[in-house]
Amino acid sequence: MISDKFGESGSHTQQRRLPSLLALRCFEAAARLENFSRAADELHVTHGAVSRAVRLLEEDLGLALFERRSRRVYLTADGRMLAHAVSQGLDLMRDAVAELRARARQNQRWVLSCEPTLLMRWLIPRWGDFQARYPQHTVHLVAGGGAVEWGRGIDLAIRRNDFDCGRNVQMQLLCAERMGPVCHPDRLTQFFASQSDGGLALRGDATLLHSTTRPKAWEDWWKTRPNQPSAQIRQAQAGVGLVLEHFYLSLQAAAAGLGVAMGPQLLVQDDIAAGRLVAPLGFVPDGSHYCLLAVERWGAGSVQQLLADWIEQQMKS
Repeated sequence: MISDKFGESGSHTQQRRLPSLLALRCFEAAARLENFSRAADELHVTHGAVSRAVRLLEEDLGLALFERRSRRVYLTADGRMLAHAVSQGLDLMRDAVAELRARARQNQRWVLSCEPTLLMRWLIPRWGDFQARYPQHTVHLVAGGGAVEWGRGIDLAIRRNDFDCGRNVQMQLLCAERMGPVCHPDRLTQFFASQSDGGLALRGDATLLHSTTRPKAWEDWWKTRPNQPSAQIRQAQAGVGLVLEHFYLSLQAAAAGLGVAMGPQLLVQDDIAAGRLVAPLGFVPDGSHYCLLAVERWGAGSVQQLLADWIEQQMKS
């Protein structure tokens, strides 16, 4: 007689066949918790689904795996044997999946969005150091400002916290923003006057360089200097001087001797060290901070934390 089944009952093939993996998962949770309802909660299914899965498993094996007493269940000797084997098997699978996910994260390409001026004038000149330290991580740099469009493939972003980053965005402060007037060294006496106390003050007729991307930079700086003439404050508020589209263009114009720009210490420190700019009045905090942003939480040893620690170290050096 020819059977239309793949294997007859009691055959070696039939004995080696695995039951449903879903049924085994339900059984393992119920065996570990000794409660069908708690197993259902853990697996996000109904109590009935766990009960049916276990019943079908018992029918498949031809053995009782639980003793049902009132509202509790207890493993039989056969149930304990199967529970031990299934638990070991699931642990092996979890370990393998965790290792594969870790490998995938190591090979993942990360996209870091950074404010354009910070990217060009500060991050890119230092980026080789990060690549040398962490060659196993691939991080692509893109320019971007303001609110982050996370849905367009951005994993991380560096921004100043001068806008609402969103309720679910993770944030790590990197360093405070410090601002001050900067100009070309050869234009120092043209734009700044000596004071009786030996210090310098911005001349009233100095050409101020503004940008449309940070239009209140001068106004905010004047607020930190309460003894300055009100005429100069009004001049800053009115945007008198030369207005450029981007912030980095105002710094470039200052380096070209066209006027005095409001410069963040972080972004002009290399130009000051190279003698392209001077900051005769120093720098003061403006109340904002540079931050590393992400939509996913990160832990110790992750590429996000490595990047945050590296940026913070570079900003303090």
